[in-house]
Amino acid sequence: MSGIYDDPWAYELACAFRDVPAEVDALLGWYAEHATDAGRATGTGPATDAGHAAETGPATGAGRAADIGHGADAGGAAPSGAGPATVLELAAGPAEHAREFARRGVAATALDLNPRMCAYASREAAREGVAVDVVEGDMTRLDLGRRFDLAVTMLDSTSHLMTLDALVAHLRGVAAHLSPGGLYIVEMSHPRDRLTDDPSVSTGWTVERDGVHAGVRWGEPGDRLDPITQVSADHVTVTITADGGTRVVRDVVPYRFWTATELDAAIRLAGGLDAVAQYGDFGVGEDAVPLADPGAWRMITVLRPAAAPGQGVGAQPGIG
Repeated sequence: MSGIYDDPWAYELACAFRDVPAEVDALLGWYAEHATDAGRATGTGPATDAGHAAETGPATGAGRAADIGHGADAGGAAPSGAGPATVLELAAGPAEHAREFARRGVAATALDLNPRMCAYASREAAREGVAVDVVEGDMTRLDLGRRFDLAVTMLDSTSHLMTLDALVAHLRGVAAHLSPGGLYIVEMSHPRDRLTDDPSVSTGWTVERDGVHAGVRWGEPGDRLDPITQVSADHVTVTITADGGTRVVRDVVPYRFWTATELDAAIRLAGGLDAVAQYGDFGVGEDAVPLADPGAWRMITVLRPAAAPGQGVGAQPGIG
């Protein structure tokens, strides 16, 4: 029996509630707001990583991906002089965000550990007529030989990093692959979802695309967080109905829960990156949602290369 990550088409269908173009608008808006001049349009090259976790479903409160329209012009292209020239999507899964960046003229690389996800991402990019460099690789052992203006990890895929050592190694690798002044934006689940009885997202939802219906359960009431390891073995069930037939994809997936303070500690331990902003939703500018806002449903952190003493912003050893 194959798991959900070995069935990329079913995985992408289960996550179809996400508004990827609006989320890329937000990512570009944050880039325009927080990247320094040194980080604009300086990266080189295109890269795929395990997992792309989607353990949280559609927002149950006010927070959700809003069509805020920041970061792209009416034609959908990255704004000249303000947007990144290169982007790296880590733990990319089907590489939906990398594919959307590519549609806007950004040189996109997608990194994932799962070979089936990589093959699917390559096929879908080719089918859509966009250029995405898909690389099979580990997000804790980055060695791509190039830097990127923008790196992103979406859908709480850092929950596949089970230990502090793994998270620190990941952050160090990303820091070494960012252009000076570039950004790393990481989307994680909101701590409220694991630490309170009032989660901001649902673990059950339905989606429909191209006449195909899916009922999704990403986690069951009995899936408990281990108080020592902070890992939960979440039961995933995706029931797909199309053309009068039904098939069911089942899996049990371990996820590591990271608190806001643990993320802060990992950033400090890793060195090389500074957190410059945190958000609770995909709103930008006047629509920005603070992490502590009751409507927040994600923990989105914007990181920038740290300035070493006596050096400019983003100067660090690593890839030339």
